[in-house]
Amino acid sequence: MHLTVEEALSIYPLSEARLIAGSKGKHRIIKSINVMDAPDISDWIKEGEMLLTTAYLIKDSLEDASALLQTLNRRGSAGLGIKLGRFWDAVPEKLIAEAETLNFPLIELPFQFTFSDQMNGLFRAELTRSTSVLQSIMDKQRKLMRFALRSGRSRPLFESVSEVIETPLAVISARGDVVFNNSDNAAPQLLEGWPWQNRNQRFRIGDKTGFRIPLLQGDKCSGYLLYCSIDPLLLPVEESLFVQGGELISYHIHSGYEDYFEHAEHREFSGLLRRFLSGGMSGGEMAKAAAKLEVELLQAPFQLMLTDTAASGETRLGELLRLKEEYLEQPELHGLNSIHVMMDEGLLSLYPAGPHSPEQFREWVNTCFDNLKFDKGYYPRAALSSSKMKPEGLKEAFAEIKECMGMSQHWGGHGNVVHYRQLELNLLLRQIPAETMEKYCSSSLRGLQSREPEYVREMLHTLEVYLDNDGHVNETAKKLFIHRNTATYRIEKLSELLDVDFKKINDLMRLKLVFLFRSMLEQG
Repeated sequence: MHLTVEEALSIYPLSEARLIAGSKGKHRIIKSINVMDAPDISDWIKEGEMLLTTAYLIKDSLEDASALLQTLNRRGSAGLGIKLGRFWDAVPEKLIAEAETLNFPLIELPFQFTFSDQMNGLFRAELTRSTSVLQSIMDKQRKLMRFALRSGRSRPLFESVSEVIETPLAVISARGDVVFNNSDNAAPQLLEGWPWQNRNQRFRIGDKTGFRIPLLQGDKCSGYLLYCSIDPLLLPVEESLFVQGGELISYHIHSGYEDYFEHAEHREFSGLLRRFLSGGMSGGEMAKAAAKLEVELLQAPFQLMLTDTAASGETRLGELLRLKEEYLEQPELHGLNSIHVMMDEGLLSLYPAGPHSPEQFREWVNTCFDNLKFDKGYYPRAALSSSKMKPEGLKEAFAEIKECMGMSQHWGGHGNVVHYRQLELNLLLRQIPAETMEKYCSSSLRGLQSREPEYVREMLHTLEVYLDNDGHVNETAKKLFIHRNTATYRIEKLSELLDVDFKKINDLMRLKLVFLFRSMLEQG
């Protein structure tokens, strides 16, 4: 049973009774009803139990009646109903005053109805109420199921779950940030006792009861769902509904295509960016929408980065989410106020274009890759676009990184983080016939090719590393794990054998073309 004293007094035939004292306790919950038929009945009273009596055992002693009242109140009884007309014609004024002082409901029962009449009335009402509660929970579960099966959502996730379950809720990220809250509670109240254990549990919030559920995907907890105002007595019945709501939210959080722990403006911008890149809105509309959301990244030079891994399915999605978290936590990248969007092509990141150099940026991203310790052969790849000045440049930047990603996978040899500028020249050179490339390489390397094969391989590798490091001997020696003097000797020897001057840009460009052609020829 789960009725308040006030609700019970509205149910026939108990509605014919009269609350004569303890009106402030009328919100006490009646869990069960008992009839007083033994002198020691007070020893067996349970919390939430209402006691009905004819006053037979207390009719001759006001002290016994007072002691019974005190014991019932101390044990958490819901109230005492006294049937008049058989042993008492009226409840003693002293007992009424004492019940009023204790805020303990004291009820004057009508003589014409038996205890069984009153108890049956309450049981029928409780059965009707319980059936209604179960029906309501089933309706809510069906609504949640329809919401989960809907292919596209037009309404926000958290608000929709709260509306279906008809309970205010809050969502807390794994870092302890309140990302959603439609309850009446402030953040300090919601976060009391933080950090929490990863298990379902009740909690107190002010004078109300709440229920907290960790949002889990496997062993990983991405946050917590808090139902902030629940009826603790209905929790055994409603818990499955609450858990179902938590599982729905957890699924959408880990589906990857929307980051529910981002700022609401960034989350909305992510949806607009997907729509813009798919041709669903113009550049002007995109610029206005970004300004309205106060997303300032498009108001200054910016660049796009696309990250992907060799995995597939849920494994790929999980790795991209790990990479996103690493980008957000990496010290240098963290300060750039970036926006990250999950796309079919991979993780799309929008960053400001300066003041860092492309080399610095590539180094920061490579650091993120190293921190996550990917297995060999499954190392992620990232492609960076050239700098763009206007929102309309987003499509051009997106096309650049997609092409850049494809070229780097096909040709290789450019590292795990590739800038579009690195491959821009390759795009122009793809139109040159293979025979012309081979002839150019043979002509440029003629002075070296007559030497021993092992010597040729070593010297060509030295030259390639030297060119990749923009002619810096110290960096070349470091990458080759040789002494600086050895690197200097090899460069001087190459200058002599190939008849080039490494101080002249034209000669450096000619040799750079040799390695570009060789890479393209090796890839067919």
